Amino acid sequence: MPQSAVGERLKACCAELYESDWARLLLGDSLHPGGLELTERLGSLMELNQGERVLDVAAGTGTSAIFLANRFDVEVVGIDYGKESVAAASVAAVGAGLGDQVRFGQGDAERLPYDEGALDAVICECAFCTFPDKAAAAGEFFRVLRPGGRLGLSDLTRTGPLTPELDGLLAWISCIADALPKAEYVRRLEAAGFSVDLVEPHDEALQRTVGDVRTKLLTAELFTKLKRLELTGIDLAEATNLARSAAEAARDGKLGYSLLVARKPGTVTRK
Repeated sequence: MPQSAVGERLKACCAELYESDWARLLLGDSLHPGGLELTERLGSLMELNQGERVLDVAAGTGTSAIFLANRFDVEVVGIDYGKESVAAASVAAVGAGLGDQVRFGQGDAERLPYDEGALDAVICECAFCTFPDKAAAAGEFFRVLRPGGRLGLSDLTRTGPLTPELDGLLAWISCIADALPKAEYVRRLEAAGFSVDLVEPHDEALQRTVGDVRTKLLTAELFTKLKRLELTGIDLAEATNLARSAAEAARDGKLGYSLLVARKPGTVTRK
């Protein structure tokens, strides 16, 4: 299969998983470790200002975008690869009374539908490591930011090689299989032209999330055995093994979670 086709398949699989009821059941509405507490932390580190235009990449159903608009009084445009997620996010924004301040559209992080220098800030939570072409995505983040614009990433990190259980399709779309060392995130952003301001670890957030997921999966397994729950679209045994291996890796310090903030060089102009 051509590499481009493999990449498109991975994106489609990611979108399908994160649009599922299972994703929300296991991960909550925010779909990333630390939830809105770390979304707020990342926005503060990025120094988001009232009236700025912010792009939320891989926005899912819009939970973070709506929160950022309320918390920092910014205008947010969100993109996601999944059509159903975009529709749900748009409904949520209108329901929150933010239909004019928060908007969503379907799009690809590797080909952002925005002009050069059109945005003040870009945020991408727990998704960068799932992009097949990370160099293209980083380059697009850089292109759409104005000089002085900020990028905020949160993502899984790793130290050393991972076990075979953490190297499959489900592991990839769960943000595990292609998690990068902290230094590699920095290198890739710098290669795109960014100046990285800080890397802030939050490994405890990942440990809590993995622990919660394992508990929910064990509960689902029990209910399935009792024939009180029908599962569709998920291999429960594979998911349970993945969660167990991820918990062990997080406990041993092989998997972590970090926030990164970077800037596009140039003169900062405040609105």
